[in-house]
Amino acid sequence: MKKIILIYLGLIFLCFFLPAIFTTKFPENNNITEDEKMGQNRYTIKLLHTKTGNVQEIDLEEYLYGVVSAEMPASYEIEALKAQAIVARTYTLYKEKNDTGKHGAASICDDSNCCQAWISKENRLAKWDDEKGNEYWNKIVSAVDSTKGKIITYNGEPINAFFHSNSGGTTEAPIDVWGGSGYPYLQTVATSGEDAYSQYLSEVTLSKDELLEKIKEKHPEVEIDFNKDDWAYIKDYTEGGRVRTIQMGNVLLSGVEARTIFGLKSANFKIEKEGDNIKFSVIGYGHGVGMSQTGADSLAKEGKTAEEIINHFYKDVSIEEL
Repeated sequence: MKKIILIYLGLIFLCFFLPAIFTTKFPENNNITEDEKMGQNRYTIKLLHTKTGNVQEIDLEEYLYGVVSAEMPASYEIEALKAQAIVARTYTLYKEKNDTGKHGAASICDDSNCCQAWISKENRLAKWDDEKGNEYWNKIVSAVDSTKGKIITYNGEPINAFFHSNSGGTTEAPIDVWGGSGYPYLQTVATSGEDAYSQYLSEVTLSKDELLEKIKEKHPEVEIDFNKDDWAYIKDYTEGGRVRTIQMGNVLLSGVEARTIFGLKSANFKIEKEGDNIKFSVIGYGHGVGMSQTGADSLAKEGKTAEEIINHFYKDVSIEEL
């Protein structure tokens, strides 16, 4: 009889009390609002505004609206803009993951010379033509939203997704720009169609005195006899076709250093005398590492998708969800 009673009580416990306990500990999500669900999927970053010194906590995708609209022309093909969104998202995550404390409480800033450019919607619309402004902004938002959460990885980690304006037809290996061992996914690749963009060609003309003064700021020992045929000559080139080293008088400069000293848009240049002036003829715009933005647009015009564009510029990578 006692066994029957104990079995009966056990059944009552299993049927009535146990479900109540589990319901209390593990409540159903039926009452979670849509806003709460969105909040669970949000990823925020801390952005340093370099002009004010203020640090803003901002949703990653909202932040990317400002990055893509600041970094790539909205007139570019939508697939190029999508590729830029994925690249910018990846670069942001890489910077955050490898934060050195350079920006204090923030992990990234809005200066393109340091991290990547960013502009608010209000300021972006003010700079665009009124007739195109809303259309362009909606196009940027669409590019970011349609790639939400997508990042580029190598061995399961976000890559250092460098990008630049125009490669001049061939990108550069990072070792030839910054030294070091580089990154295996950043290699020299060729892209056609970049010569159709205004960023492809540029010139800088300096007087002989101006050129000497600019070099002296870094190398006060410089001496150049402009009457000699070999007053300046390029000694060797990188795999990407840029100047690796150039001899100028008694000073040997790297191509990257020469680009900085003379204010050139690229280290892919030729140099010649024109009377009392020195002319630099330059191909491309930027350091040349990673994705070329004009190259991305050129590939998009050929019908390539954002994923195909990314796999063109970054080798042996995967595109994964956050």
